[in-house]
Amino acid sequence: MLLPERLKNYRLILASQSPRRRRLMADAEMNYTLAENYDLEEIFPKGMVPKDVPVYLAELKSAAYPKALAADEILVTADTIVIVDGEVIGKPDGREGAIRMLGKLSGRRHEVITGVTLRNPALTKNFAAHSAVFFRTLNAEEIAYYVDRYRPFDKAGAYGIQEWIGYVGIERIEGSFYNVMGLPVQMLYVELSKMIDQLENKP
Repeated sequence: MLLPERLKNYRLILASQSPRRRRLMADAEMNYTLAENYDLEEIFPKGMVPKDVPVYLAELKSAAYPKALAADEILVTADTIVIVDGEVIGKPDGREGAIRMLGKLSGRRHEVITGVTLRNPALTKNFAAHSAVFFRTLNAEEIAYYVDRYRPFDKAGAYGIQEWIGYVGIERIEGSFYNVMGLPVQMLYVELSKMIDQLENKP
């Protein structure tokens, strides 16, 4: 049985304010209920290995969910980060921050990691997807145009691969394109299927 059919027996709850994650879930026919927004300070321990940060933050978001989950509910939380030179790059703090971030990514390779937590009262699963992204060298005019027109202030690394900058600036990626958008949908599909197998005690 296909996953969209199997999910009819469950209430999938997406705790994310990202319109890109919502769209990807919907396009993959993973029908979900959107969780109400809740407050959470997204801080990770100083000195944490960068690649461990996304799953840590996804778990943090899951633990902070303010309602108890029913036996037929599965909560989905996720966090995406950009790593360059071993440094975690989050969301920019306005126009100048976005311009600085894109200047740092210009002409270079960086890594995008999305951590995901799936939680049910009986079971919790964590996983992460890694993608390498290669930007050509961008000039100052291109960076300013993108930032002023698209205002990528809610995006890790200050860019959206599905926007203008992705079309004209990204030479190639290694790994999941949708992970760079903010959610590794193929991996989520597989992990959700495995989780439901475990919940239903199927081999």
